[in-house]
Amino acid sequence: MAYVLAFDFGLRHIGVAAGQTVTRTASPVATLRARDGKPDWPELTKLVAEWNPARLLVGLPLNMDGTESEMSERARRFAAELARRTGLPTDLVDERLTTRAATEAGGTHAHAAALIAETWLNEHR
Repeated sequence: MAYVLAFDFGLRHIGVAAGQTVTRTASPVATLRARDGKPDWPELTKLVAEWNPARLLVGLPLNMDGTESEMSERARRFAAELARRTGLPTDLVDERLTTRAATEAGGTHAHAAALIAETWLNEHR
């Protein structure tokens, strides 16, 4: 069984969830505080070390028409830095509607990250 770790990028909070490739399910792990999109990198890399994932996933916030926004670019930069710091393969995942779905279900940023992980897991069977 292999794990993936997914991140719901935000300017003040970054949700984290772990997904597994066997059941193709994911669970919320944590919500990290961020300052203008910058997490506490030692805390984040500690989480990565604890879970030892095979791959990292970062939600890409696209507009409903598929175009990119300023937040898309910031998420791309976060993903690039995450890959650089961890040395792990890192994929961007279209996250349109995941934050909204998580919020409507009473969830958190970490729940949104779980939806991002499950989206990727179901697309990569």
